[in-house]
Amino acid sequence: MATYADLSLTTRLFFKAYPLHRYAIDPVPCAPLRVPLTQARFALVTTAGLRTPAQDDFDFTNKKGDSTYREIPNDIAVNTLVESHRSNSFDHSGIEADANLAFPLDRMRELEARGVIGELNHRHFSFMGSIVGPAKLINETAPQVAEKLRTDGVQVALLTPV
Repeated sequence: MATYADLSLTTRLFFKAYPLHRYAIDPVPCAPLRVPLTQARFALVTTAGLRTPAQDDFDFTNKKGDSTYREIPNDIAVNTLVESHRSNSFDHSGIEADANLAFPLDRMRELEARGVIGELNHRHFSFMGSIVGPAKLINETAPQVAEKLRTDGVQVALLTPV
């Protein structure tokens, strides 16, 4: 595994200057699970910048980062997902070889089939990470996705940050 020291000087300086503290939410919002996992509806939410072949790439030209999202249907073959993440701060080869590393839909299907979890939602969501200007994400698109998850009756959102 890479360490902070393995990152390029440019990337380390970027991380040092990143204004994350301006957007921190305190306390972190959490909701208790009110049903057993075996009865819960699950959805995946990733920042791996994954999309279906029919969807457009995330916008690499937006200097603040693309705060849009892509809906990923539950019945998609995971090996058909396309990575559209702009960051050069990590090795993309693992996700390109197996999107389950960042979006473990096949593993979740196995848990559902074994009865470990209740059911998977009909759709999941993908954002692009590396958003240095997250105000639109925080104020618009993340609440839109949260409302869709609520409308779908999702009780557990498994977040896979990249």
